[in-house]
Amino acid sequence: MSAVLQNVTHTCFGLSYLLAFGMELARLRWPWESLRIIGLTFGAVGLITHSLFLAANHPTPATAYGALLAVAWVLAVFYLYGALHYRKHAWAVFVLPLVLGLVALSFTMVSQPNETAGFTSPPWASGHRFWGAVHGILLLLAAVGVSVGSVASVMYLVQARRLRKKMNPLGGMKLLSLERLEQMNRRAVNHAFPLLTAGLLLGGVLLKEYHDLSDWLSVKVLATVGLWLVFLVLLYLRYAVHVPGRRLAAFTLVAFALMLLVLVATHPLADASAKPTPAAEGSP
Repeated sequence: MSAVLQNVTHTCFGLSYLLAFGMELARLRWPWESLRIIGLTFGAVGLITHSLFLAANHPTPATAYGALLAVAWVLAVFYLYGALHYRKHAWAVFVLPLVLGLVALSFTMVSQPNETAGFTSPPWASGHRFWGAVHGILLLLAAVGVSVGSVASVMYLVQARRLRKKMNPLGGMKLLSLERLEQMNRRAVNHAFPLLTAGLLLGGVLLKEYHDLSDWLSVKVLATVGLWLVFLVLLYLRYAVHVPGRRLAAFTLVAFALMLLVLVATHPLADASAKPTPAAEGSP
């Protein structure tokens, strides 16, 4: 069984997602039930092989490689659920490109040193492994929320343009109403903000143990703080200023771009194992 798992590669689930996306694009021209079934089959195969790959290699979310694959897996589940639930809507056409993009981006990280080797906690920080895992999970869930909000935003912008121009760019396929899409975006942001806040605060507490100014000024930390500020502005615009939905959708896409920067940036604690322990610093 382990030998079978080791044979599962990026190509297995990446190609499956790509074929599923191709079937969904074909459905825009030929809305046949057979194409839908084939697309769902490829999507299910992609999710299964994706899960097997994570089970066999268990890449840590502390690295960009592992974080991208983890977020892509959750969004793949989100895609398959939505494709089954909203069977008459162009759901997969918008979600699968995001899954494919994250998988492709993770593939570019394979060649980077220490990305597939995993994160090794320094011996003097072994007591923080649990809270470090909680910190990572909170940020990953927040990233999923941002991704879902971005998908809803793209669909909202397409649907708004479609109604404004009185055109149907997706052929016979349907989109969710603007109200439903705005509600999806709002829920995603409302759920992601407290998760991001908790993850950021917990990360600050853990990072304080290292007392290194360069860690606090790392790209990942600054981008995470910037993402939190963007969320704060987004909530203010939604609930205090009540700006139009199109502007909120565009602002959510800005948050998504910043979230990608957070995911691919090197974690400031990833090289902590190379630092000397406090005891070692005082030893002769």
